[in-house]
Amino acid sequence: MTTTQKKLKLAFIGLGVMGGPMAGHLARAGHDVTVYNRTGSKADAWVEKHGGKSAATPKAAASGAAIVFSCVGNDNDLREVTLGDNGAFAGMSPGAILADHTTASAQVAVELYKAAQKKGLAFLDAPVSGGQSGAEQGILTIMVGGDAAAFEAARAAMACYGRAVTLMGPSGAGQKTKMVNQICVSGVIQGLAEGLAFAMRAGLDAKQVVDVISKGAATSWQMENRGHTMVDDKFDFGFAVDLMRKDLRIAMEEARANGAALPATALIDQFYSRLQSRGGGRSDTSSLIRLLTNSSD
Repeated sequence: MTTTQKKLKLAFIGLGVMGGPMAGHLARAGHDVTVYNRTGSKADAWVEKHGGKSAATPKAAASGAAIVFSCVGNDNDLREVTLGDNGAFAGMSPGAILADHTTASAQVAVELYKAAQKKGLAFLDAPVSGGQSGAEQGILTIMVGGDAAAFEAARAAMACYGRAVTLMGPSGAGQKTKMVNQICVSGVIQGLAEGLAFAMRAGLDAKQVVDVISKGAATSWQMENRGHTMVDDKFDFGFAVDLMRKDLRIAMEEARANGAALPATALIDQFYSRLQSRGGGRSDTSSLIRLLTNSSD
């Protein structure tokens, strides 16, 4: 923690593959962190590793915290940990901020923003991009929706695990930006899968192809980080197909509401559905190539 930063009392709700490392960065920065996780043993293990303390409910974790962070599975999970008698909102003091890193709908973001306002609280929708490795290294991209004052108050804490923390607009704008991210990522992965499958069929050294074309206009994060593993048919890591399908469903629902056309995204979502039906729901999203190389999960 630098001399310009002050120690804050914080809470973190949800200690999965993303939330656990993110909360760890807050603790390493010197903040006083209380954690909550639905499976209590994960919270106990986190405290054993990072210090701080755990709480039995989101309400108890949030009590007295200046900022409460959450990173859970979906809209319903988010409502469960924020609303109700044992939800975080019930334990937060007026003026406190809840910054949510779940990839969820823009609708639930606005719903919780309004619920927070009624209690004298602030709510930021702040989904992230960068995956598990980005969370572990503290280099996530964080796209935020909400009020500017709350964003400025929470930005330094989020910078403990985010290399780019940007206010995108009012409540819901962070989630909508994450939808754009996932639309673009899925398209890039499909294009990479088709290109690599073509290279293999053409008798080329596909890894050499990746090394060469990654120096030009075709390059992407997916190519640089997943090109070789796609050729090796290795997918037991990274961002799961099940999670991508959830994210694409959210994006397509938003597109139906705003009139945007997502023809390629809808098709790629069907490809991911096929991978799920083959038992590949927990495989990395780059496993799209398996539909083109006749590999099986």
